Amino acid sequence: MTLFGLALVLAAACCHATWNFFVKRINGGPELVWLFSVISVVIYLPVALFILITERPVLGLFEFAFVAGSAVLHLGYFLLLQQGYRKGDLSLVYPTARATGPCLSTAFAVIFLGEYLTLQIIAGGLAIIVGVVCLTGGFRRDARHLSASLLFGLAAGTLIGSYTVWDAYAVSVLLVPPLILDYVSSIGRALLLAPYAVKRRKAIAGHWRRHRLAVICIAVFNPLAYILVLYAMTFTPVVYVAPAREVSVLITVLMGTILLGEGELRQRMVWATLILAGMAILATG
Repeated sequence: MTLFGLALVLAAACCHATWNFFVKRINGGPELVWLFSVISVVIYLPVALFILITERPVLGLFEFAFVAGSAVLHLGYFLLLQQGYRKGDLSLVYPTARATGPCLSTAFAVIFLGEYLTLQIIAGGLAIIVGVVCLTGGFRRDARHLSASLLFGLAAGTLIGSYTVWDAYAVSVLLVPPLILDYVSSIGRALLLAPYAVKRRKAIAGHWRRHRLAVICIAVFNPLAYILVLYAMTFTPVVYVAPAREVSVLITVLMGTILLGEGELRQRMVWATLILAGMAILATG
């Protein structure tokens, strides 16, 4: 993994942790997602137009199909994860999704993109995945809705693996600009949640009135986090990027522990060390 690729993934992880931190502080629902998605569309519109005008990417029917497919996969992931949190247990759904996602991304990359694995990649990836699962609470056997939680977690992880490899093919083979690919997803998310947003107008106005700066930060860093990952995948194999981007979970959890006083810092630092060791293994691969 090149230093530049690693730098992009780490920068993406910081962006991801930042917007998740603000989302957690605001503690909003789908109406917040609609609000920052719309603002993202507005903020990134000049950049999207600039890329379309200056780079003039070749976007034929096949490329448009992949862009649309990416939007559908990301929307499906968002809706499935939200449903999983309602029907299952967060403590089981989240770690299951975060563990299966990079595993399937790596497997799909080997099968469909012709990438290859080494023992070093496997060791680094497993260290990160185990660390992330333990850092987020592990697979708790006392979950009330065990079957539903596992099913939703596995389904969400499958979509993570699917859209990661799908998007990697779009940006690395079809040469779809990463920002354009993510921009269409933001538009699709805003359109899908529009009917819900109409019903929650007062809540949206409240979020904007009380947390305007935080919402703008989310609107900037939410797309930027994935755009950086997409750029990394234009020249870095998915088998490196998929597990490495999970370091964002580490940063998010540590921010919550230190800045929000969630506790268990010593225990979480143990798993943080394992994740960082996995990152070091991948970085030297």
